[in-house]
Amino acid sequence: MSQSRPDILFLVLDTQRADRLSCYGYDQPTSPHLDAFAADATRFANAISAAQWTVPSHASMFTGLYPSEHGMVQSYSVLSPELTPLAQRLQAGGYVTAGFCNNPLVGVINNGLRRGFDSFLNYSGLLTSRPNQAGTSPGLVGRYRQWFKRQLAQVLNQIQDAFARSETLLALSFTPLMVPLWQTALSFKGNTAKSLEDTANFLINRPRVAADQPVFAFVNLMGTHMPYHPPRSYIEQFAPHVLADREAQSFLQRFNTDVYGWLAPLTGALDEEQKQTLDGMYDAEVAHQDALLGQFFQRLQQAGRLDNTLVVICADHGEHLGEKQFMGHSLSIYNELIRVPLIIRDPAARLTPGTVAEEVVSTRRLFHTVLVAAGLATAAEATLELAQTTASGADQVFAEAIPPQNVVNLMQRRQPQLVQERGCDRTRRAIWMGRHKLIDTEGQGAELYDVLEDPTEDLNLSAILPENVEVLQDYLQAFAQRSSVPVTVTAPERANNFEDPEVRRRLEELGYLED
Repeated sequence: MSQSRPDILFLVLDTQRADRLSCYGYDQPTSPHLDAFAADATRFANAISAAQWTVPSHASMFTGLYPSEHGMVQSYSVLSPELTPLAQRLQAGGYVTAGFCNNPLVGVINNGLRRGFDSFLNYSGLLTSRPNQAGTSPGLVGRYRQWFKRQLAQVLNQIQDAFARSETLLALSFTPLMVPLWQTALSFKGNTAKSLEDTANFLINRPRVAADQPVFAFVNLMGTHMPYHPPRSYIEQFAPHVLADREAQSFLQRFNTDVYGWLAPLTGALDEEQKQTLDGMYDAEVAHQDALLGQFFQRLQQAGRLDNTLVVICADHGEHLGEKQFMGHSLSIYNELIRVPLIIRDPAARLTPGTVAEEVVSTRRLFHTVLVAAGLATAAEATLELAQTTASGADQVFAEAIPPQNVVNLMQRRQPQLVQERGCDRTRRAIWMGRHKLIDTEGQGAELYDVLEDPTEDLNLSAILPENVEVLQDYLQAFAQRSSVPVTVTAPERANNFEDPEVRRRLEELGYLED
């Protein structure tokens, strides 16, 4: 092979929690194929998404900037023309760029995230659109059909774009009669199997790609996103009670059609069976998607296409399944949303195969890492590639959860008291430094957690370690001041909540109090 620069496969597992993959310590066999891939790659144990939902998270991975820096924080946001996203950088550097996307917020909405792709295949929406599909050479009739489909897709995409930007249309789309219609018509979760097949065809057959020309393939898969409809065989393995329990079936049916319920915090905790149902169905979706990924990677391996391919596997964010009475991924900045899987297989071995990197790192640095691999990074950008972190240790890492305004407005109309009680309209920011993570919710105080001993963030240490809070707040304030989105960093509550016997026991176990 005369090509010297690597091909690049950038695979985003949308809504994939790190703690639901076997290779991240989960006690269920949800990910045997990803586990096997990770064993020959570098797995990042503490990768942090820059944001809690799709648009700002993808924009951070595509620009290397935090959300308040790139400004893509709302469903109606459009990427600034002053920013050059990853695909555009690679395209200008000689790469053939192709997208295979199942998320309508990336593949349908006209927000600039598709900028720089020679070919972008979208598998969700009212009409599956394949503009400028790589490798097609249609005849006259075929070209006419493609032209007609492009015109129709453009009209339908404008309609879908309007729904994303209009409060009235968004509220209408959440009504009980509309939800089943648009979930079906939009092909909401896309087509994982087809998108992986098309990606493999592109990487293996390399249509219209010169012999010495590298390619960049971006893939977004939606298999683990709500609603949950995995094949029966996976339900039998991970949620068998759902097949026999009418109450569980009724709950699942209500859940799958209650889109508003995917966004708003719960007013009470899920009961044990409801939690078991959601956990099991989510795990079933993870396992089904993993099986498809196994077939995909096997095909690439057999074709010899992994030998010179930088493979990045990550998630844009995770998912709340009732933890801390949150659902979905709109509001919080807890680990269920922000800690994500990150697995990189680097043919140049800048990242050592078969190792686990324990440092806390931001997924925004995938931008820099890919550019270094492609030989296109500036000197300043090269300092932020992930190989630099594994060699020298971690620095401060930040994340921002700026609430989607259309979601907040919808909640204000339905449950205004809940918005106030849970701070649904407040910006949340977090900083990781050393073994601690500080969360600051605008106007509501700070939370401090030990990320090593308390990954589920059950024990708030802010009252017992006020000095740590103060130091981390200083760093967070400095970060916020360079931001275009205003933030107020407030002082932590000083209440002696560690006098509670259970809290005191946990503090003693962590070594913060003497016996």
